[in-house]
Amino acid sequence: MKAPIAYLAPEIPALSATFVYHEILALQKRGIRIVPISVLTPAVPACEQEARQLAQETIHLYASGVVSFVAALATCALLSPIRTAAALQLLIADIISVGLFSRSAAGLVYRFLAAARLARILEQYRCCHLHAHFAHVPTDIAMYAARLAGIGFSFTSHANDLFERGWLLKEKVERSLAAVTISNFNRLFLERRGARPDRIKIIRCGVDKVLSSAIRVDSVAPRIASLGRLVEKKGFDTLLLAAAILVRRGRIFTLEIAGSGPLQQELQECARREGLDEIVTFSGAIANDKVPEWLATIDLFVMACKQDKNGDMDGIPVVLMEAMAAGVPVISTTVSAIPELIQHGESGLLAPPDDAAAVAAQIERMLDDAELRQRCIVGGLAMTGGEFSQELNIDRLARLFASLT
Repeated sequence: MKAPIAYLAPEIPALSATFVYHEILALQKRGIRIVPISVLTPAVPACEQEARQLAQETIHLYASGVVSFVAALATCALLSPIRTAAALQLLIADIISVGLFSRSAAGLVYRFLAAARLARILEQYRCCHLHAHFAHVPTDIAMYAARLAGIGFSFTSHANDLFERGWLLKEKVERSLAAVTISNFNRLFLERRGARPDRIKIIRCGVDKVLSSAIRVDSVAPRIASLGRLVEKKGFDTLLLAAAILVRRGRIFTLEIAGSGPLQQELQECARREGLDEIVTFSGAIANDKVPEWLATIDLFVMACKQDKNGDMDGIPVVLMEAMAAGVPVISTTVSAIPELIQHGESGLLAPPDDAAAVAAQIERMLDDAELRQRCIVGGLAMTGGEFSQELNIDRLARLFASLT
């Protein structure tokens, strides 16, 4: 039997990153042995049955503590002094690169120690390869652990890990066997930072399957909805202002905002200030396995993504793909790689980011044009059943791993 591949991610299985554990489960169903390793214990774990089973198999790296990290490093130095010296050289170079006395340097030292513990796990399970999700902390750990264990590593980059926390990107791509990313936008972002183009592979975070749905716009009071973590980059404030514009124009509709996060109170105050108390509901987080059922109740999905004050922005939100796969017409913005998923007028509508008037205009256009809705629904199903299908992209990932191991 072929040696397993280790998977490292910030939290497995987490409600905030369902695509990671869905990817692991899909690879396992193809007969690929996976050792799941979570940097942290999930704060909000996914609760569907398969996720609970995966949680029982998952190793929690940071839970073992710094004493075990130091002991693991001593073991690595004793058993593999040459590899340990080479890994230390990488660490020293990286500390100089990020700033000798910086917080980033301290973080690298801690993650190097954690990497020693991970290296021992890799040797214990006889893993032939290590794959990390997110280019920041997990890939820091992965690149040192792989060197200590004497195996190759790859990683997948998404959004925040590039746009806000993208340190040592050129070095990480250079050291990896493959740097997977989810979009052409991200590929260009990496290349502009000096990353080797031949190492970069585009593999989407696709959706599992096309979900059955009906075209169901209520001409009296259509149900508009959005779902996501209540943070700045999701643009919920822009959506609320767009809703206020529509109300002033005499439009009748309801708006549901699902999700939780630090901006909940601020957004609720915005809704009250704009006179939307009778229009808007905040329904809280939705378990991943309940999202298809929820999508079947709405008429239009809107996600007004934007860049936040720290430079962070979405890549391609999975929930947009889920809505499209459910046959729900979608509206979003031109931020980042979203136009790679939503072709304006064909698989959805797009507006400029941070522009409430433009979002309101696109909502009116979608609600008023039945032919456009039908075209966008069909186009959305085609995108999520093709380029953005999980099956296609898991096949791509499986072929990549086969070529690397």
